[in-house]
Amino acid sequence: MSNMLMPDAQVPTLDIETVNGDRWTLADQNPQNFTMIVFYRGLHCPVCKAYLQKLEALLGDYQKAGFSVIAVSMNTADLAAQTASEWELSSLQIGHSLSEADARAWGLYISRAIKEGEADIFNEPGLFWIRPDGKLYLADVSNMPWSRPDLDFLHSKIPFAVENQYPARGGHTA
Repeated sequence: MSNMLMPDAQVPTLDIETVNGDRWTLADQNPQNFTMIVFYRGLHCPVCKAYLQKLEALLGDYQKAGFSVIAVSMNTADLAAQTASEWELSSLQIGHSLSEADARAWGLYISRAIKEGEADIFNEPGLFWIRPDGKLYLADVSNMPWSRPDLDFLHSKIPFAVENQYPARGGHTA
């Protein structure tokens, strides 16, 4: 990992193509509350499959709570399209072709393949909530495929965070 994002600081840019052929740009998002970016490892990852299927099931709830949501990986366009199709992700926006440099800018861990079927190089999981002003609110980054925040639990905390204007935590510097 080469970069730790700081709460209440501007996040890196993100401009990515989606499986439906559109460009998705973080700067163009205008959610009521947050943009949630879920970085996933890729088609080879069964944990990612379960996680994104859960996110797909909760997508409407997140949108009703004022979220813009996208899942992004370093997979190619073809692999991302295969992911959306095979994992039955019909509503969740799926971004692809994330560069290694952009993954590192977001503070994601990078792994090399250790078995057949994995991409040569891919990002490990990360989940971020970004305020409409482009500043980081919540970050969860992992170096392992099975360490991810519970999507139901996160969703249950949205009302508290929004209604109480709960501040981003972890920004104290020496």
